[in-house]
Amino acid sequence: MQRFFAIVSLLACSVGTDAGTLTKSHSQGKFSDEEIEATIKVKLAKSKIGLDGLQVHVKNGIATWTGATSVMQHKGAATRMAKTAGAVQVVNNIKISDQAKAKAAGNLTGEHRRAQVKTD
Repeated sequence: MQRFFAIVSLLACSVGTDAGTLTKSHSQGKFSDEEIEATIKVKLAKSKIGLDGLQVHVKNGIATWTGATSVMQHKGAATRMAKTAGAVQVVNNIKISDQAKAKAAGNLTGEHRRAQVKTD
């Protein structure tokens, strides 16, 4: 039982000391532009859309994306990435290639798609 209380007290002390090192913006529930941009860039490096060479800049909590992609879904993924990183607004200036637009248009044939169900 003493070991349990020792662990709990250590955890409480570590939480208390970490709270003092957080930035003012963290304590208010907001993140600075630098923190948001850094978070986005870390997420971008781990993501498939990072291979597109997209650029992001954050000012006043607004994330602005620039660049081009050949995958239509990457544009939406970039917007979601910025919002989950703490951006209050996203300006998405990512250009989608004509090839990606044509592929997406080809998928919209106007016919209802049927689900394929595998039976064992």
